[in-house]
Amino acid sequence: MNGVVRVPMDVFRLRHVVAAAAGAAALWIAVARPFDLGVSQANSAALIVAVLALWATAIIPEILTSLLFFLLAMLLVVAPAEVVFSGFHSAANWTVFGGLVIGAAVQTTGLGARIANAFARRFTFGYAGVIAGMVTVGVVLAFLMPSSMGRIVLLAPIAMALAERLGFRPGSNGYLGVVLAMGFGTSSPAAGILPANVPNLVLMGGAESVYGVVLTYGPYLLLHFPTLGVLKALVIVGAIVVMFPDRPTFSDQGTTDAPASADEKRLGLFLVLALLAWMTDFAHQVSPAWIALAAALACMLPVIGVLPRTIFAGNINFVPIFLTAAILGVGALVDHVGLGEIIGRELHAAVAFEPGHDVMTFAAVILIDTVVQFLITAPGIAAVMVPLSGSIAEASGLPVATVLNMHAVGYSNYLLPYQMGPLLIVGAVCNVPNAQLTRTCLAVGLTGLLVLTPVSYLWWRFLGYLN
Repeated sequence: MNGVVRVPMDVFRLRHVVAAAAGAAALWIAVARPFDLGVSQANSAALIVAVLALWATAIIPEILTSLLFFLLAMLLVVAPAEVVFSGFHSAANWTVFGGLVIGAAVQTTGLGARIANAFARRFTFGYAGVIAGMVTVGVVLAFLMPSSMGRIVLLAPIAMALAERLGFRPGSNGYLGVVLAMGFGTSSPAAGILPANVPNLVLMGGAESVYGVVLTYGPYLLLHFPTLGVLKALVIVGAIVVMFPDRPTFSDQGTTDAPASADEKRLGLFLVLALLAWMTDFAHQVSPAWIALAAALACMLPVIGVLPRTIFAGNINFVPIFLTAAILGVGALVDHVGLGEIIGRELHAAVAFEPGHDVMTFAAVILIDTVVQFLITAPGIAAVMVPLSGSIAEASGLPVATVLNMHAVGYSNYLLPYQMGPLLIVGAVCNVPNAQLTRTCLAVGLTGLLVLTPVSYLWWRFLGYLN
């Protein structure tokens, strides 16, 4: 039977304790202004701590937290409007918009159900096989499509249709397992594939612009994918199967072998063309966001489109748009007032890096990244830590390229959903409770931090990067 997840009351009490502690910390930061913070920096830090705590605990809906951030940021005058609202004109947010329209088209035309039926016929190895198959699809697509958000909004309607096809009701363990496998499978192992997510691209760009270090596809894949990709995928499968046990029915009810409709065929053509454009972005240099927007427009155009004119009247959930914009706005605010640099510098100063102690250097860099990530999220780690990598390399005696690559291991271990924006999109689009996102993040992130990080060190040592 499908089990519906019930959250113990202790979890709700813990959420309120965490939120209260974060509120007290925010008040203290605003009043005491530690680390010689200016007024604007202190107010910004207090606001960010409060907002991140509300996102992490989900005491109020994420959309309200997002709107609260915009309002308080403007009332406190911590940054100009173009910084606070910068997320609305970012490429990431337009990728989300395009993906939401594409997802609506996949559902409306029935193409999602058809693809889900094809998946269901192949995922015949029990519940673990379904979860492993969904994670595998996400990992394979990460090699083809460079945007985690784009992959998630493309796969979300297919994952939900697959869950329904397998007899999992919304909110059941099986439903949560399938959609979380999709979300984590498309985002987490992508850290081991160089162009597959935003943090990797920021790291690649910063390494070249600051130090002239060019991170290339093959060596990066060899260094990171066995641990951050393959082993992390296995961790995701194991965590979801254990935390959300269920049993699929594999019934044939509701399936159809009827020929695809004209709308399905046109949508399939749009998706194939979009996928080809995403795969070849290295040649034409067009952002994945504009490819997603072009595909969305094709779905909405008269005559050739597949969506009704009333599509915006209720078929599309706009919550992810505001949520993504707020997450990006927090990152822009951190960068604008210099908070990330201050925190990274203070942590760096507190750690004594020494030549010949590679294991300690590796562990310290990963821990610094993990701590900093609580404030600035995964994409900000590279932006903040790349400028500090030169001094870490000098103090530790390691090549700067080796230190730069350590950050990929660091930001791959996110512990809370807001630290990796695409996961919040999974919650908003697939109606996954924040508590379940957080539980899964903690399970996968802590396993990565405590188990896969030492394995990464041993792999790097085997390859000759560390002693």
